[in-house]
Amino acid sequence: MRLFFGSCFTLVLAAVVGLGATWLTLTRGVAFGALNLGAWTAWPKSGSVDIDPYARAIISRTGQLPIGTGDGIAFYARRDDAGNAFDGRCTFVVSGSTPAARYWTLTLYDTEGRPVANTIERHGFTSAEIVRETDGRFTISVAPRARPGNWLPTGGIEQFVLVWRLYDTPIGVATRTAKAGPMPAVARKDCS
Repeated sequence: MRLFFGSCFTLVLAAVVGLGATWLTLTRGVAFGALNLGAWTAWPKSGSVDIDPYARAIISRTGQLPIGTGDGIAFYARRDDAGNAFDGRCTFVVSGSTPAARYWTLTLYDTEGRPVANTIERHGFTSAEIVRETDGRFTISVAPRARPGNWLPTGGIEQFVLVWRLYDTPIGVATRTAKAGPMPAVARKDCS
């Protein structure tokens, strides 16, 4: 009898640990093969046939289609370079230059993957519409109140995610190092 209850307890414990670890992995957006460049993280294999099972489950759960390996790559940022979580009541500055790409977009989402609602209906920028400095660098303010230049309004939400999509770029499965190119720096300026 003791063996039966011990076996049942072991099976239940294994199921709880296994299912809990899987749930945690899927809700935290963790997958194998991440490419980290500063605050930005991408999963280059998520748009290929070599996708890992966790990334496949995350895509199934969220319904977001990945960019195909030959088309480009998407980088996600949930924190700045110093590790501060994105807070829509604070001002964050995205500045610098981007890796070589024919076209790119930067989009502001809430934690559920929806564009952040705001009064001016601006949800992102593209490489074609960004205001740049003379040397090609740029600065984008992500803040609850209007800023001069390139400004993405957060609407004061508690948390947000920035997604940087690079199209027709050499970064991908073959380039798995930080030598892939410069990614814009992300820094918190102030909190109100």
